[in-house]
Amino acid sequence: MNSSTKNRFGLKAALSVSVGFTALVAGSGLTATAQDEEEGAKRLNTVTITATKREQTLQDVPVAVSVIDDSVIEQAEILDLNDLQSVVPSLGFRTFQNSANANFTIRGFGNGANNVGIEPSVGIFVDGVYRSRAAAQISDLPNIQRVEVLRGPQSTLFGKNASAGVVSVVTRKPDDTFGGNVEASFGNFNLQRYKGYVSGPLAENVGFSLGGGINMRDGTATNVENGEKLNERDRWNLRGELNFQPTENSDFRLIADIDEIDEVCCVASNLINVGGTDQIIAALGGQLITEDPFSRDVALNGSPLNQVENKGVSFHGDIEFKHFTLTTITAYRETDLFNNYDIDFSSGDLASLTDELQLETFTQEVRLTSNGDGNFDWMIGGFYFDEQVEQQSQLRYDSAFRDFLNISAALGGATDAATIGAITGAFSAGLLPDTVGGVEGLLGLPAGIIGADGTGTQEEFGQDDKALSIFATADWHITDRLTATIGLNYSENEKKSNLNVVATDALASLDLVQTGYIATIGALIQQTGITPGSPGYSSLQQTALAVASNLNTSTPAATQNPLAALRAFQFQPPFLNVPNAIESGITDDDQVTYTLRLAYDLTDNINVYGSYATGWKSSSINLSRNSRPFAADFVPSLDPITLQGSGTVIDPFTNEVLRSAPSSAIQDAGLAVNNLTTGTRFAEPEDSKVFEIGLKGAWDNFAINVALFDQTIENFQSNVFLGTGFVLANAEEQSATGLELDMSWSPIDNLTLSFAGTFLDPTYDEFPNGSAIGIFGENFPADQTGETPTGIPEVITSTSVLYEFDVAANWGGFFRADWQFEEDTDFYPESSAGPRQLLEDSPFTREINTWNASLGFESEGGLGVTIWGRNIFDDEYITTSFPGVAQPGVFSGYPSQPRTYGVTVRKTF
Repeated sequence: MNSSTKNRFGLKAALSVSVGFTALVAGSGLTATAQDEEEGAKRLNTVTITATKREQTLQDVPVAVSVIDDSVIEQAEILDLNDLQSVVPSLGFRTFQNSANANFTIRGFGNGANNVGIEPSVGIFVDGVYRSRAAAQISDLPNIQRVEVLRGPQSTLFGKNASAGVVSVVTRKPDDTFGGNVEASFGNFNLQRYKGYVSGPLAENVGFSLGGGINMRDGTATNVENGEKLNERDRWNLRGELNFQPTENSDFRLIADIDEIDEVCCVASNLINVGGTDQIIAALGGQLITEDPFSRDVALNGSPLNQVENKGVSFHGDIEFKHFTLTTITAYRETDLFNNYDIDFSSGDLASLTDELQLETFTQEVRLTSNGDGNFDWMIGGFYFDEQVEQQSQLRYDSAFRDFLNISAALGGATDAATIGAITGAFSAGLLPDTVGGVEGLLGLPAGIIGADGTGTQEEFGQDDKALSIFATADWHITDRLTATIGLNYSENEKKSNLNVVATDALASLDLVQTGYIATIGALIQQTGITPGSPGYSSLQQTALAVASNLNTSTPAATQNPLAALRAFQFQPPFLNVPNAIESGITDDDQVTYTLRLAYDLTDNINVYGSYATGWKSSSINLSRNSRPFAADFVPSLDPITLQGSGTVIDPFTNEVLRSAPSSAIQDAGLAVNNLTTGTRFAEPEDSKVFEIGLKGAWDNFAINVALFDQTIENFQSNVFLGTGFVLANAEEQSATGLELDMSWSPIDNLTLSFAGTFLDPTYDEFPNGSAIGIFGENFPADQTGETPTGIPEVITSTSVLYEFDVAANWGGFFRADWQFEEDTDFYPESSAGPRQLLEDSPFTREINTWNASLGFESEGGLGVTIWGRNIFDDEYITTSFPGVAQPGVFSGYPSQPRTYGVTVRKTF
């Protein structure tokens, strides 16, 4: 990051601190007046949290935490975890190519989107039960009591991957009196939401609750090929609970839930088209709607279908003894997922992808928590995690793919409109040579096998993940105002993976260097008449080898391998299955993490704290078709430029070995296959550390929380989507220095003003192997050290106003509005000249300026009506971008959701 950027961040931070402490002084003055008033003058509610495994007030917890209670959830029309980012700036959420492909970040850190081998860096817990993947996290939940967002490493409290932070969802326990609520919502895009909840006693000391909901909405985008709506909502959920209290000192909960998503989602729109792909697709009878993402019109020959089913059961027990409370949480969960995609994102019948995923997760947590009144509070616990992952995937070529290959081969890398027009015209007239057929004849392959309809790859990935954590915290109340805390965690995690791919793609398995040599030497023999054994034949061999080895499409066509244009279509080459004789597919990690903290009550209203915490996340295995051997195990070719082919070239006439494959463990074991390249099989464990100082102040009408932090993650697990799969690599060190500010002020009765902001200075301190996550190597930097990680805004704010008023004798009302802002961020690193420049020159941005508002009325009898709108000014932005599959010069992205609005009617009884 350059110095001007750092200075800009410093100014932002200084201004924010200045505003915050000015408000603090003002708040203190207001409080002096408030303290002279009667007790009823308190206008801000006391907030209680339990994410620290104890029931404490928000202001008493010396941890950076945000709490969203049920009143905010209802008034702001927050339906699921996706909506939380509008009120918690440090929490980021992005949805990508399907409903279940989501990613959470805290303070800019987070990963895991859609690569099932990666557990997120942000831990999601629902009633203390760990949800290990996004597909198990995004469902609607009935009767949420509050959501707590803890920022920074939390391993000493949660005993599982939580190197960036934790989102803890708490639902309401069954009531001891009969009651409940029902609600219905209606809005644009034919929105219909129905929710219900009932709770009460079944017998003495036994209560129950049952809740559920249906969430339906037409799509916000249109497939112009068939008129089908995309980006729809079609979800339902059901959750039941039994609460037993057999004695005064014991409490047990049995919770069962099931939810289902069956949606046509999600739209990936074209952002950049500079390679003439739309002309080629048009010649094949399809269309690509180019560079108009916010029309939300796309042309697909197959609409994306997402089906997700989650179900689980958990048992929670709390038994209070004289000096401690025993807590146990046992849970079993299943997730089943099915997706299909039209991966060329056009109506050309080129290629498609289907994924099926099954997750089975068992977790057990046991902890002892002190409940005495002495100078020491303590907690000790253990957490066991056992998960089975199975994924089946198929990438198949469709009916027009072979013609697409022939056109692309004829283009030879040309992207100018005149050449593309001439070639596609020749194709339409039936005059285009059958280059692909010529390759088949050259190698004696069955006619029509390359690019045949239905060929491709079939993949089966699996993972057995077992983890054990032991964690403990101790609070020493040195004085009435000073408390020292130490937390420790020991975790070990073993993962066993298997990756098996069956390839029926005849093109992908071809060594284009060897094949190009055969074609070139044959042509030279015909031209010169020099035959094997004749004088000069050796010179012909060297000429043919030089041409065949050159697969760089920037080389003039006259000196280029005639098959070079086919290289771009070898995007799913033969796979080396794991485990094998060299690669075990097993990772086995362990680590000790800790937390040190001092907290001091300056006054009865102001607390300050300083802490140093470490966190850890075990190795993540790349369960993706882009998994490749490490460079330490395989050297792919003697040619350092192309990295193409097995490295061996044999003259077909003399059987002479002209170039031998280099020695490596995989090559020497006889495991090498054509076109095998290097990459990563897994990413090393993440180690995080954060130094933080904070201040918390609370008065009758004013509250402020300030946190300054310096957070670093070593070996951050970078995960990049390349159109058909993922590349996984470690950034040696990624850091973020920042400030978080959270204020609420009630200047007069019934009016509450709130502001929350996160100001970051993120950077790759060390990332010399950045090319490992490059985009087909196209102008992508090998070393990203010193650059700003993409997609992490430096400024994120959430501002809200809430005004409550009386309407009539038995009716009250409220008005709430909030503004969410995220500064624009780059799509690609600063030094990735090609992709970055294309996107920078486009009109598309990632800046978010979103306004939400609601107006509600409620009677004393429990009847309520809320009129609401989200993104009411129809802010348009792109969440992320990725390269087109086998389409040079094409980039696609995911457009933001349009304006939505509606009315909700509730009845509480």
